[in-house]
Amino acid sequence: MSTPPQPPQQPEQPSDAPAQSSAYPYPHPQSPAPGGPLGFPPAAPATQAGQPSVHAQPTLVGQPAQPQPVNPYLQQGPYPVVGPPPGSGGGGGGAGKAVLWGAVGAVLASAAWAAGVFLVGAEGDPDLGGYSAPSNLCNSTDYSSFKEEYPDNDSSPTHNSLEDDALDEGLCSISLKKSTSSYADAYLYSQLDLHKKTDPGPEFTAAWKNYADSHTGYDVEAVTGIGDEAYLVSNDTTSGSSSGSLYATLAVRDGWVTYTMSYSAYYSSYDEDTDPPTLEEVTGYLKTDTRTTLEDLGG
Repeated sequence: MSTPPQPPQQPEQPSDAPAQSSAYPYPHPQSPAPGGPLGFPPAAPATQAGQPSVHAQPTLVGQPAQPQPVNPYLQQGPYPVVGPPPGSGGGGGGAGKAVLWGAVGAVLASAAWAAGVFLVGAEGDPDLGGYSAPSNLCNSTDYSSFKEEYPDNDSSPTHNSLEDDALDEGLCSISLKKSTSSYADAYLYSQLDLHKKTDPGPEFTAAWKNYADSHTGYDVEAVTGIGDEAYLVSNDTTSGSSSGSLYATLAVRDGWVTYTMSYSAYYSSYDEDTDPPTLEEVTGYLKTDTRTTLEDLGG
């Protein structure tokens, strides 16, 4: 943003010290030629003793003479007077016009600068859409769709949270098990981020829309109807139920809030699960449960 115009500097106050002699007929070598500053007539010559000057101001008996105010808009300096110079336009009142134009210019410049500050400040307001980050995201993560495949509840899911002026974050990791399994058959991970200082939109789009460019073997699909934008990233290398892996993540941005829900499963000949869900089934679960979770979080 450009620097706002500065008002004219106030002139230096006259000093009580006696004036120093100079070889120049005026106080400074830069002073204008005879004729007065900015086209005004020169100062009246000194009067003889006993004769008052026509320019002298009357004073009251017993009171010292008051110094005449100096007009800062008539002195020469780095800030030009806004408006026509005195004496150009016919008629008197040139000095008054200069002061008026200078005041108007200062008011307009201040108003424009203030308006710019207010507009810039308004652009930085975070768009959190009513969301809040719970201290335990696992309690707010809906995964009821997955319970059709994995009915055994995880008695101790892992969760973590962060609260800061710039970011509120919640994390949750859940082990998915079928009733006949002794160990986890799959894993579900969720993450909620409330960006309170920086708009995550451009980086979110760049990271998820182009995920396949930096991760070989992954597919990316844009998903509509969830948040402002959403992407489904998946990788399926399964061959039956005895080898390979299945991975899928649904990443959603809603204003300045981002949410991801990820599913992962790894198969081997030792697994007791001989009927794992397909990629199509998993992506359907992710979409359904993500919608419900975001609604529950206040979006």
